Amino acid sequence: MVKIHDFLMQVIEFSALLMATLILVGVVTVVVVYIIDVTQSQQAIRKNYPVIGRFRYLFEHMGVFFRQYFFAMDREELPFNRAQRGWIARAAKDIDHTIAFGSTKPIHTPGDILFLNSAFPKLDEETQQSAKTPLCFGRGYARAPYKTHSVFHVSAMSYGALSAPAIQALSMGAAKAGILLNTGEGGLAPFHLKGQCDLVFQIGTAKYGVRDTDGTLSDDKLEEVAAHASVKMFEIKLSQGAKPGKGGILPAEKVTEVIASTRGIPMGQDSLSPNRHIDIGSVNDLLSMIHRVREVTGKPVGIKFVLGQPEWLDDFCKAIQTQGLDYAPDFVTVDSADGGTGAAPQSLMDNVGLPADSSLPWVVDKLIEYGLRERIKVMASGKMSTPSGVAAALCLGADSVNTARGFMFALGCIQALQCNKNTCPTGITTHDPKLQKGLDPELKAVRVANYARNLLHEVEVVAHSCGVLNPYELGREHAYLVTANGLPQRLTDRYPNTAT
Repeated sequence: MVKIHDFLMQVIEFSALLMATLILVGVVTVVVVYIIDVTQSQQAIRKNYPVIGRFRYLFEHMGVFFRQYFFAMDREELPFNRAQRGWIARAAKDIDHTIAFGSTKPIHTPGDILFLNSAFPKLDEETQQSAKTPLCFGRGYARAPYKTHSVFHVSAMSYGALSAPAIQALSMGAAKAGILLNTGEGGLAPFHLKGQCDLVFQIGTAKYGVRDTDGTLSDDKLEEVAAHASVKMFEIKLSQGAKPGKGGILPAEKVTEVIASTRGIPMGQDSLSPNRHIDIGSVNDLLSMIHRVREVTGKPVGIKFVLGQPEWLDDFCKAIQTQGLDYAPDFVTVDSADGGTGAAPQSLMDNVGLPADSSLPWVVDKLIEYGLRERIKVMASGKMSTPSGVAAALCLGADSVNTARGFMFALGCIQALQCNKNTCPTGITTHDPKLQKGLDPELKAVRVANYARNLLHEVEVVAHSCGVLNPYELGREHAYLVTANGLPQRLTDRYPNTAT
């Protein structure tokens, strides 16, 4: 008993000593922080309220996460709310993504597109017996045209903006799902080829991966890229939704040795693209570039842009009529000006360019007006990460839809809003090996494929409800737009040019 008593006394004495030490350390820390705060002059809050003023900056930083998990309702958050993220997560994990007891989505929100169900929807037997018509790019104009049966693909995300394991997972997942993966403007990295999926090689304003030492387009590099069997098409990027009118931004801390060699740029320096292609200053220059890339590569070539000032579309279509259909793009990708995965100035992301629900029908109608709709396929991209978004774009006139952030959620993105830093906690947009180790490409590839398949299935469900056999047949007659007064307006009334 004496020994136990002595032991307990020693424990108590040690605990008391430890507590005293911790208190002393705490007091010393507070004193040091107090001195630092009252002597600095950069932040008024810390100077006027030393020590406790620091909590203001902590709460400001943590507020985003508190709102996301505790305070915001399911449909309140931006850019993606909990209901959207939850659906994508369930689809990626291939678990039940039905709901009960009614929708939490307000049905009178101005700008929303809702679908018109048919009195006689299609039966499963009818849809199973129908033959799916493939979407063909460049038929009759490219030496190697491309066919796909999917209306949903992975939008442009560069290696650099995304990590190596993230790109690997997207490549392998896209191959499993039979969909396209756009390389983004950062060039063709080994990780894009990992899954041997079908690729769209994007040519950005800096021409990474296909540039000469002076930054101009290289025919030899184009041929090298086109020699990869996985590269099916090329896309010339004029602008993107995150920053219309400004070139790509990759901070120096993300420019690793592999990224530098892939892009053909110096390591450890900011990778900044020009605001536009220096050799494309007019629609005629653009058509010449399209024709050149198609002639060199033999593969379909398209362009990507955010629509702003619309007048150039008339000049563009008239120039095609003058120069001939050989100079027309095989597809156009209309990007929505409501942000994206890329780092961008807030002034551009918030305020510049037209959203897809306005620009997409405008572009489609211009192509119809000039008799070019059959020649040029239309792809849409933006915040179309759920079945309703994809179906809405198809109703507005798109042939297929691309999304980036939807696939990021499938990879495990938690919307930490740190894509422009090297601190992404899920390893998706960081090149910090410690953070990347949490992302298993094999597992995430399965989730990428699950997400694509489940989304495509639900788009088909919407199409069948509207009375058509497959999503290709969705049109403006199958949806209405909620107007500013909360009342429905048929898309055929708002955009009467429905011929496609």
